Parts: sequence; C-alpha cells; structure tokens
Amino acid sequence: MAARKYYAYIIENTKKGIVDTWAECQKIVAGKQARFKSFQSKETAQLWLDAGANYSLKTMAVEPGIYFDSGTGAGNGTEINVTDNKGQSLLHKVLPKEEINAKGHHFAPKDSTNNFGELLACKYALQVALKENIDSIFGDSKLVIEYWSLGYIKKEVGVETVLLAGEVKKLRQEFENKKGRIMLISGGANPADLGFHRGS
Repeated sequence: MAARKYYAYIIENTKKGIVDTWAECQKIVAGKQARFKSFQSKETAQLWLDAGANYSLKTMAVEPGIYFDSGTGAGNGTEINVTDNKGQSLLHKVLPKEEINAKGHHFAPKDSTNNFGELLACKYALQVALKENIDSIFGDSKLVIEYWSLGYIKKEVGVETVLLAGEVKKLRQEFENKKGRIMLISGGANPADLGFHRGS
C-alpha cells in the first residue's frame, strides 16, 4: 500500500490549502498560476506554505548529490526536474536555456508518460554527474532505478522508451565504473520532487 501523501497548493499567491489526493489538487490548480508540492505529512506541507511555497526551500536535511523527478502536472504535459540537494536546478548544465522553463524544469516530449519523464530525468542527472564529477544520484522512481536504467525493460512500452533506456543504461555503467551510486529515496525526501504525479 502506498504511503499517504498531502498536497499543498497556492494560487496566485493568495488562495492556499492542503488536500490529501492528487486528483483534488489537480482540479484546484488546473489552468491557474499555481505552485503545488506533495509531502508525507500535513505538518510539513503547512510549513512549506507558511514559508512562501518556494520550490527551492529545504524541508529537511538531505545528502549532497543530484536529485531527479518527473511529474504530469496541471495538464501541461510531463515536466522533469534535476537539482542539487538544496533544490536548485542543474538542468542548465546539460540543456540549452531555451529548453528550460521559468521554474527551472524541462518538458518531456508531448504525450510522454510520467515513467518516460523519470527515465529522461535520470539521463540528465547522469550527464550532470559525469560532467561535474559528482558521485551520488537520488530519485524516487523504483521502476527507473531498479529496472529501466539497468536495461530491464519490456518492448511493449514503446520504441522511444526502449531506446532511451539503452542510452541511460550506458550512462549508468560509465557512472558506476567511476564509483558513482544511484539510490532510491521517498518522494518526500526528494528536493527535486515536483509535487504532482500520475500513473504511467
């Protein structure tokens, strides 16, 4: 059974609240200028709102390294995020600035699933780690970390996803040959967490 999550939101810096399902949060924020994020406790969600709902705010101490996440939020398509442990975007290190939005995120190709987005975010995290000689990467997608990035993937997911998994597998091998490590963490402990998720 999945751990319970709480979704904090703020719309146009005025209306804010906390709900306990993504479906409810999505309905509230869809089509609006909003910030929203998931948390493992209502108290932490409230602290984030009280502190200004800033995506870069640390809600807990986290280990130095690179963090990645993906989300399918508010009808805008699949967004990905790659950050340091303070939530600061690192995508500019591997992507042209015109491919990064105002929040420091990148949109995956149109109609991408959340799982494809997680895999793409993992690719960029690996590229940053190799470029910057960073040896720790963290993400909250068990599917990507324990299967797809190791090459364990079914052809039924589509040719683009299979090809991307092949790229990521090679990058991961190079990264791990240099003593790098990729670790699974919970979404609530991920400073790259986009706060909005939906199934693949």
